[in-house]
Parts: sequence; structure tokens; C-alpha cells
Amino acid sequence: MFGSSITLFRVFGLEIKVNPSWVFIALLLAWSLAAGYFPSVHEGLPRATYWAMSILAVAGIFASIVVHEIAHSLVARAYGIPMRGITLHMFGGAAEMEAEPTSPKAEFLMAIAGPAVSLVLAAILGGLVALVHPAPEAAGTIVVRYLAMLNLVLGIFNLLPAFPLDGGRVLRAAVWGYTGDLARATRIAAQIGMALGMAVAFLGFFQILTGNLGGGLWTVLIGFFIRSAAATTRLDLEARRMLTGRPVERFMTAAPVTVPIDMALETFVETVVYRTRHDTYPVVDGGGRPRGLVAVGDLHKIEREAWPRTSVLEIMTPLAEDAVVAPGDDAVAALDRMRTANQSRLLVVADGRLVGLLTLKDLLATLALKMEFEGEA
Repeated sequence: MFGSSITLFRVFGLEIKVNPSWVFIALLLAWSLAAGYFPSVHEGLPRATYWAMSILAVAGIFASIVVHEIAHSLVARAYGIPMRGITLHMFGGAAEMEAEPTSPKAEFLMAIAGPAVSLVLAAILGGLVALVHPAPEAAGTIVVRYLAMLNLVLGIFNLLPAFPLDGGRVLRAAVWGYTGDLARATRIAAQIGMALGMAVAFLGFFQILTGNLGGGLWTVLIGFFIRSAAATTRLDLEARRMLTGRPVERFMTAAPVTVPIDMALETFVETVVYRTRHDTYPVVDGGGRPRGLVAVGDLHKIEREAWPRTSVLEIMTPLAEDAVVAPGDDAVAALDRMRTANQSRLLVVADGRLVGLLTLKDLLATLALKMEFEGEA
């Protein structure tokens, strides 16, 4: 949802990644704390002190979110759920699961672990503030008190029954345990999540109307994020229902337009790009074997004057192993591979030769038609 992220370090075998959106929010938050919140709590300190407090607070927020997500990940691993890592983004963080929980109990314990750890952190930090009661206005005490409050809010907010928040996952676990049907539980939790997301957004609009512009805009964004994430989960559920058991060849584009590996860029543009107007093309060798992908945007890497003497080989992206599927492979597995590899197309290969192209755009279009004509289960 948020694009590519940067890996910072590993802990417990988990990659800790940061999305650029988190960096933007962290800088904005540091400025807000240094210029507004901390001076309002304790006046008269040097500006450098307020900035130092803000940097420490943002570092504490980072650590709090990472610990929250690590709790999810460790419980998930204990129940045999593979975890790719943890990514921090503008709305918090996400533990990236490679598979769904195997039971309602696993779902419940994994979901509740994060808020529980946040509430424990709030209690520990609050206790530290109480221990230094003789110096309640010290800069360090103010930062610790702020982090205690933040972890309390983080724990309580995540318990809202709005899927995919932790509370929504707890709700899904309860419905799953009662009905024995994960798909039905997911659908119900997602629908409630979409409704609560809109409710949060409307609350934000009310805040704006009553004069709280900054807080209101942020609340609106959070509400729409919750609704979008819940809707995406619901769409993913329907995609799996409709694609499960169906082979890739039912959805691929057979005999796609290809480009010979030794074709000059000028010829490529004149005879292929202008006539077919795609953004990316499979590249094949003389035997019809796929060798990579060439994107029209990559033409800008080469000076226009050099196109007649430069071949496609020089700008193509070599074929990666995870970019290839077979015609008989399960379509759901192909969709998961696209998501994992963060790519929008796969080459369909049989006996070493390119026989088709599977794109995310075509899959989504087919799903939209199937949902229109067949409806949701």
C-alpha cells in the first residue's frame, strides 16, 4: 500500500523496515513536539532542549511501535505462521504474515499480544514517572510521561473492533471460533472495519468543523486508511475464493507481444511501442526463450542518438526466477507471488518457451467481472 521500504536492521530474525511515509511523519511529529507540545507543558526551556526532547520522543515512538509489532510476530511464529518482517509506515506499523492464522486461538493470541505489550509499556513508563515524582518537570520525565500516554493510546486504539486493527482481528477470531468459517469471519470483520473506518473519518470532519483542523485532518486520514485496508482485505478474500483451484492459463494473455533480445532500440520504438502502446514487454532470444523484461521508461537511460546502435539487451531487466510461472500453476499462488515480489506481471513459461503473460491488471479486471456476474459468496 505504501510502496518500497528500507531495511534498517534485524531482530529475532525479523527485518525491521521503514517506509518513506514514516520518515515524513516522524519529522512532522518532531517539529510539532518541539514547537508546540513540549513548550506548552513546560515553558522557559532552551529551544535546543525542546528539540532534544522531541528527538528522544520520536525514537521512543519508533521503539514502542517496533516492540508492539514484535509481540505480534513472536506469537505468530509460535503458532507456525511465517513472518517476513515489520514495516513502519505513516499510520504506525505492520507485521507482515506470509500465511493466515491456523486457528481462532492463534488469531486471538497473535492479535491481542500487541495491545497487551503496549499497555504493559504504558504501565512501566508510568511507574517510572511516579518514581521520580520529586522532579516531575524535568525534561526526561516529561518525555517519559508522553511515551507512557502514547503507549496507552496505542494499546486502546488498536483494540477498536475495526479490521485490520488488532481489535478487528480479535473480533474475527471470535466469529471464526463461533461459526467455524474463516472466510465468513473475515467478511464480517472487514464489513465492520469499513463501517468503523467511515465513522472515524466523520469524527475527523466534525473536529475540523469545530476548529481542530490539524487533529481533524489526521483523524480523517486514519478513518479512510482503516476503511481502505478493510476493503482491501475483503477484495483479497473474494479474489482467493474465485481464483482457488483455477490455473494461470485461464487468466493469462496468450501469445503476448515480445521483443527480440538483439533488436535495436530505434526499431523497438518504431515497430513495437508505437503500434502496441504497452509499458513493458517480454524479451526473448532466437529460440523463443524468455530472457527478461524491457520497460518503455528505461529508454530514457540511453541518449536518443544512440538508439540505432543500442540493443534491447542493454536496457532490459534480466529475468528473475520469481517472475516465472507455469500454465498449470494455481492462480492464487501466482497472485501471492506478485505480492511478495512486489511486481505486477509474471511470464508464463512451458518447456522453456514463453506462452503467455499474467498481469495484475488483467487479474483484477477479471475479478471485477466475476464479482459483477457471480456476486460474492
